[in-house]
Amino acid sequence: MKIEQANINQIRKQFSELQTREDLAKLLSDAKNMLYGEKCSPVQLKSLTYYANPLICNDRYTTFSIRKKSGASRTIHAPVKGLKSILRALNFVLQCMTEPHAAATGFVPDKSIVDNAARHVGHRYVYNLDLRDFFHSFDRNRVKLAFMNEPFNLRDGREPLAFLLASLCTHPMEIEGEIKSVLPQGSPTSPTLTNILCKKLDRRLSGLAKRFGATYTRYADDITFSADRNVFNDEEFLNELRRIIEDDQKLAINPQKTRLQKADYRQEATGLVVNEKVNVRRRYVKQIRMWLYYWEKYGYETASRHFGKFYRADKGHLKKSNAQLINVLDGKLEFLKMVKGADDSTYKALKKRLDKLTGIKQKTDAEKVDLDLVVDTILIKGLDAGIELYERFKNTLNDG
Repeated sequence: MKIEQANINQIRKQFSELQTREDLAKLLSDAKNMLYGEKCSPVQLKSLTYYANPLICNDRYTTFSIRKKSGASRTIHAPVKGLKSILRALNFVLQCMTEPHAAATGFVPDKSIVDNAARHVGHRYVYNLDLRDFFHSFDRNRVKLAFMNEPFNLRDGREPLAFLLASLCTHPMEIEGEIKSVLPQGSPTSPTLTNILCKKLDRRLSGLAKRFGATYTRYADDITFSADRNVFNDEEFLNELRRIIEDDQKLAINPQKTRLQKADYRQEATGLVVNEKVNVRRRYVKQIRMWLYYWEKYGYETASRHFGKFYRADKGHLKKSNAQLINVLDGKLEFLKMVKGADDSTYKALKKRLDKLTGIKQKTDAEKVDLDLVVDTILIKGLDAGIELYERFKNTLNDG
């Protein structure tokens, strides 16, 4: 939902007046009302204290792994229903209280990977790097300190509230053989908190970029620089980059995901091509065209059957790889519209083909249902009644 200025003002006023846990429960209840309407249940104080203590509530998160395309696995910690409700309300509060740095484009309201990529269009050099174990790099103490500092200011007598909030937002897990309470990947508050915790990082890397005539953005753990001259082989730039990220901010660069892209080759930022304009890869559009052609030539059932085999092979790393052709094509076209715009000729032509095919499929499905009813009518009321019903259905479909 879009955050209204009146909501922001109310949340900021209530937060500045927080003194007790009861005040915090009231603030989160009001935030829930803004999100979902006044009929939702309020946040109970006992729920806050229960979920904030992992020693008492040891089933706060459901843990599962998602296999990446590379073959490695990503561990997701999803909060249970009660905790998720609280964290969603808290995330709304965090978004009202803070504004991320201008260079941060991930998990920011009204921003997307398109906004991130757009800043790097047309530059001769694009430099990408990735931060390793990003969410798990922020422990409970760092989160607590963030709540103690601006703009939250939960210091002195209000410090216990900072600890309570930090405990709600972190979870104990094994990190390099040691149990640490860190931001879980899968929690509603983790992305917003990383933007808050990375504000100093964004400010310093923006300053570094400006010094060397480059552009800097960050989408979560994905960092991109771009420039018209190759400053990315400059030892002074690289040494300062490592100092800011690793020494100053205690984060780790993943060397396996660091790459320099030159203008003579395909350049990407957050998965989008940025050589001349923000665009998808050619393969993306070719794939849409291919499945639309198969559907047009062989019909939906045949195309869908072959698509299922392809999708399982290509997306087998996903937990659910049984997506339907019509839904995947619709989703791909929505993404294409987001990247290229609703007036783009390629998008409009592909959308027109899908709409036509979808209309034929809906009509075919309706005919199948109608024929079932005709057969039932023949069995119950006789042949004449069935023929009459069939003619009525046929005329209705022709009129449509």
